Amino acid sequence: MQGLLTTEDIKEFCRTAREQGKRIVTTNGCFDILHVGHIRSLQQSRSFGDILIVGLNSDESVKRLKGPSRPINSQDDRAEMLLALSSVDAVYIFDQDTPLEFLHLVRPDVHTKGADYKKENLAETPVVESYGGRIELLPLVSGRSTTNVVEKAGQTAKSPNC
Repeated sequence: MQGLLTTEDIKEFCRTAREQGKRIVTTNGCFDILHVGHIRSLQQSRSFGDILIVGLNSDESVKRLKGPSRPINSQDDRAEMLLALSSVDAVYIFDQDTPLEFLHLVRPDVHTKGADYKKENLAETPVVESYGGRIELLPLVSGRSTTNVVEKAGQTAKSPNC
């Protein structure tokens, strides 16, 4: 019960999971360069239910959100890396700048975000709560972000010792 879901099969995937009594958890993001912060948040997300579906920003969505030099890894590569993790059951790639359509399709029991957000400021909160779900905010891993990794890689590439 694992894989890259299309719009056509995500509803069926979720319906089957619910018939089996499984709790569905979602999270979303760019996941451009996987790092320990991502791994820990995905593991924590999974702990809130039986199935974790990751909403993955498409390449075009990442470009709009992060700028023309991103993503570093293609959406197909990012999806494959996420699916290789034991905590991730399925990935759904979305083109919008927010995961609202993804959340309407899944109707998760729990949706997770980093603690750098506030529930009352999230566009996701009213959508998830309208289906009886809840938002869980996860602690961040200090100093771990894709931006930090990219900056460090840029500094290393300029080093005369490389």
